[in-house]
Amino acid sequence: MTYINIESQKKNTFDAIVIGSGISGGWAAKELTEKGLKTLVLERGRDVKHISDYPTAMMNPWEFPHHGKIPLALHDEYKIPKSHYIFGESTLHFLVKDAEQEYVQDAPFTWMRGYQVGGRSLLWARQTQRWSDFDFEGPARDGFAVDWPIRYADITPWYSYVEKFVGITGNKDALPELPDGEFLAPHEMSCVEKHFKQQVSKNYGKGRHVIIGRAAHLTETKAIHQKQGRSKCQHRTMCERGCPLGGYFSSNSSTLPWAEKTGNFTLRPHSVVHSIIYDDKKGKAIGVRVIDALSGEMIEFYAKIIFLNASAINSNLILLNSTSNRFPNGLGNDNGLLGKFIAFHTYQGRISAEYDGYLDSTTDGRRPNASYVPRFRNVFKQETDFLRGYAAGFSASRNPVQPYDEMGENLKSKLLSNDLGLWQVGSHMMGETIPKEESTVSLDKNLKDKYGIPQLRISVKFDENDRKMMKDFHEQFAEMYTKAGFTNIQLHETHRMPGSENHEMGGVRMGKGPKTSLLNKWNQLHTCKNVFVTDGACMTSTATQNPSLTYMALTARAVDYAVKQMKAMRL
Repeated sequence: MTYINIESQKKNTFDAIVIGSGISGGWAAKELTEKGLKTLVLERGRDVKHISDYPTAMMNPWEFPHHGKIPLALHDEYKIPKSHYIFGESTLHFLVKDAEQEYVQDAPFTWMRGYQVGGRSLLWARQTQRWSDFDFEGPARDGFAVDWPIRYADITPWYSYVEKFVGITGNKDALPELPDGEFLAPHEMSCVEKHFKQQVSKNYGKGRHVIIGRAAHLTETKAIHQKQGRSKCQHRTMCERGCPLGGYFSSNSSTLPWAEKTGNFTLRPHSVVHSIIYDDKKGKAIGVRVIDALSGEMIEFYAKIIFLNASAINSNLILLNSTSNRFPNGLGNDNGLLGKFIAFHTYQGRISAEYDGYLDSTTDGRRPNASYVPRFRNVFKQETDFLRGYAAGFSASRNPVQPYDEMGENLKSKLLSNDLGLWQVGSHMMGETIPKEESTVSLDKNLKDKYGIPQLRISVKFDENDRKMMKDFHEQFAEMYTKAGFTNIQLHETHRMPGSENHEMGGVRMGKGPKTSLLNKWNQLHTCKNVFVTDGACMTSTATQNPSLTYMALTARAVDYAVKQMKAMRL
């Protein structure tokens, strides 16, 4: 039985609670408050105010005490994030020390976290592509995971809804495998990127495409962006420090201030969620149990509906730790599938080369985007010995010749030279991994973290499908590079561990029924109707697109449904 402090309940009661303030949590807060619900947003990390809490945003390279590097003494405190590309002196304030939340790696897993208001929306790569029906139909067609309960038509209007608010740069490419969106003016390809696009089209026809990337940057400001107080992207390419202009989308610059203006918004940082409170008699969740990170005090907050947006791995942890007489194995976990079928994106394959054409040209300025090669393997039919496929980035640039072999006066004179080398081209793969039952997160029976919460055990590995996919990426892109006239082609394997690229998904997957999934088509727990999960944990499969745009669209769609259900007294 759950015993409730009546006075505490009166003081700490809201219409809705959102757990997490990142990309999906920010959207949940915006939508709930706009619809008139008094909403509490819980964030386990510190507060970060837009502009004022971006301490390195305007710093020049010479103003950093260690010239952008991290002192060796600090490396041991950041063993997990130090392998990530954003690790550096300019971003350290947004990264999490290993001791902040210990976890058990049954297999190597680099769990990147952003424990502050805004979460990883301050750190993301800002790439935003829609899914297509080839992606939503993938599990049913290819025989892995379970069928998605929705299709592209179900989410299409919600993609448009969030794209207009966020601001997405891109080009109308008319590709069935990568639907067009509501785009701002596109960035421009470099001349060598255009050359590669032409050569791919010439040699492969309509089966393969090279397009300009689609990204959450304001290449122009519409009225809706001006109302948010955001300005046009200045192409500084220092996004991960926090953008004081709001040139790229983050919760801090966009959805959270928007929610605050409604008067229905309450933000509580330093609030480590312990569990969701389930009332056995009422047959629904009634609130959230929190540990104050500063005082260690356990506090309970109450609401009619709860949106869980703690980021995929932590959302799994919270549900697993939310036990009751009704749910002894975790909230909503009647079928024992909670924490299983975790998946991610593999970035292990890279390729680089040179091109000795267009030596009369170079790039100008800094483009916070790249070109993009949408998935072309196993799209219209199964054509390889592995399931699904990969997308890839593509970029080309020229850099000054570095006088590595010079000394003294020769070195000083050549440091100021404007001589440019050959064009350098490169691609990285983003492969779809297959959700597997043995890919799991679970609670350790003995170990606790610093807050007394069970430590998470993560057991996620690459498999043979991933290895075959990387081999195919190397083969196909080496061939494409060769036909484009590129030379000095080098294949690379990054040896990065699962988790290191942020796109962890699954564990609380959507599906068509309670025997095979945790959530229905509205992101609603099958067996606890007033709890919704709309972050990466809800994903049934991963596709090859960057997932954040889909999280945002699913969140807006789920809030719309939840509020209508609540007003109809069905929650």
